[in-house]
Amino acid sequence: MRLKRIPRGSATAPRLIAAAAREVARADRLGTVIAAAFQIVGATAALGVVAAGKLTFDALLQPDQAAIGLTPALLALAFMTALAGSVGSLQAQQHRLLGERVSQRVWDRVLDTTARADLVTYESSGFATALERVQQNAMTRPFAVTTALLGLTGSLLGVVTLSAVLVGVEPLLVPILLAAGLPAVLLSRWASRTEFSFAHRLTGSYRRRNYLRQLLTQRPYAAELRAFNTTGPLRERHHSLNGEVTSGLRAQVRRRQLIAVLTTVGVAVALTAALLAIVELVRQGRIDLAEAGAAAIAVRLLSGQLNTMFTSIGGLLESAPFLADLDRFVASGPPASPVGRKRPLADRVALHDVSFRYPEQDRPAVDSVDIEIRAGEVVALVGENGSGKTTLAKIAAGLYEPMTGTRHWDGAAAPASDVRASVSVIFQDFVRYQMTLRDNIVISDGDRPGSDDAAVEVARQTGALGAARALPDGLDTMLGRDLDEGVDLSGGQWQRVALARALYRDTALVVLDEPTAALDPRAEYELFTDVRAVLGGRAALLISHRFSSTRMADRIYVMDDGRVVECGTHDELMARAGQYAELYSLQSAAYR
Repeated sequence: MRLKRIPRGSATAPRLIAAAAREVARADRLGTVIAAAFQIVGATAALGVVAAGKLTFDALLQPDQAAIGLTPALLALAFMTALAGSVGSLQAQQHRLLGERVSQRVWDRVLDTTARADLVTYESSGFATALERVQQNAMTRPFAVTTALLGLTGSLLGVVTLSAVLVGVEPLLVPILLAAGLPAVLLSRWASRTEFSFAHRLTGSYRRRNYLRQLLTQRPYAAELRAFNTTGPLRERHHSLNGEVTSGLRAQVRRRQLIAVLTTVGVAVALTAALLAIVELVRQGRIDLAEAGAAAIAVRLLSGQLNTMFTSIGGLLESAPFLADLDRFVASGPPASPVGRKRPLADRVALHDVSFRYPEQDRPAVDSVDIEIRAGEVVALVGENGSGKTTLAKIAAGLYEPMTGTRHWDGAAAPASDVRASVSVIFQDFVRYQMTLRDNIVISDGDRPGSDDAAVEVARQTGALGAARALPDGLDTMLGRDLDEGVDLSGGQWQRVALARALYRDTALVVLDEPTAALDPRAEYELFTDVRAVLGGRAALLISHRFSSTRMADRIYVMDDGRVVECGTHDELMARAGQYAELYSLQSAAYR
């Protein structure tokens, strides 16, 4: 599946901002209401400061005509000033909580998209780049959008109420201050375009740098890096990428600083003009000193509210392209796959004339292949590296859809979701979950209630139980040391755990890709001597480079360059003296 291309112009900034507002409300309705209430309190407190200031000036300059005395006026001014100052801290903490809730919701959208993506899409470079860009940029925007939306709400309330006060004193003051808004909005749009372009341009550099950081800091790579003394060259590459990022960031920071200076100059000019207008109005006798003092306070507060409003608009405009990018990524995912139905295997799984080619590859990885796996059989795939064995196994397991040909389960076409539900797979690069040993086993079947008896049984069959008995907490021992101070296992012990995981998933077919690569010869011999008992009647598709493991198979398919070139039992293939016999002889000669 390819990522859908959505026209950039199809998502306008107002629509994206409206969508962001809905996301905030859906993430935490009560939290949004509380945050909005704080904004109303803040706007009311600002208006209260102006009103209390007017009362204070009246009591100072016109005590005979003052509505209240100086002391009550000062107390009211002190209270309103304290309220206006403290509500900001309350807002900041509420925004912090609401921002986390919004971030969780956005992450859920991204995780839903990655979960829906089929394996071909997930393995494509285009999908990986888009996901990295969203993680680097769009995922950092929810808190900014939340803060900007709430800031815009509060500042609009403040602008309306304070503008009403200034209109009552002198209507001319309002347009002077609002005139600073147009340049600020235009500058914000410029900032948003440059920021998105900068982020889009440096995504590749960020990805490469993050990969080098993983190599240089994570434990699985430490031994090889030190054995080959490659930390120096990798650090040089990391330093070079740092230079690329710093160079691009320096240019972007200078652009943003220029935009900030121009915005500040515009606001300062408007504020200066308003204050000069107040002085001129007093000189002309159009307002008295008390009104002038109240107007000066209102102008200062209104300037602050306008600054908050313009900053919020700028933040939303800056976030809009990243939100559009997030929308494009989410829209690129396919519809949710239906829940598969686990099927028993009464007869066989058959692939007929199946072909598969990876995106952007000219040659097919699998080309017109016929194989069948009968119920209870052990079927082996052998061949040199790159011959298509693992790709074919993924088709059989329902992880890849064949581009041509058919995949039948008991003689009928089965949906890929049903096939995946009916097959247990373990690959050579299996996952080593940083969880308990028990979780590492039972995680293969999320729909099945955790069964201690079943977990212990498959651990016994695969030899993982012996390792469990040596662990401090048995099956409940935490494995790995990346997240907790757990216990690490040897490569062979991890492979036994992975085998137990595959067998715990109670399915009719098991696909095993190099299941004994990390086992010692004795353990491998013990496993395959009684492999049918271990499988418990399940059919198995086995991929292995060790011919000692595959010779016991009921049928062996030999692959070369994406095609099946030979098929038969070990004895039949040896008698033909073809490619299988040649490879077997080359490998067995090493032991003679």
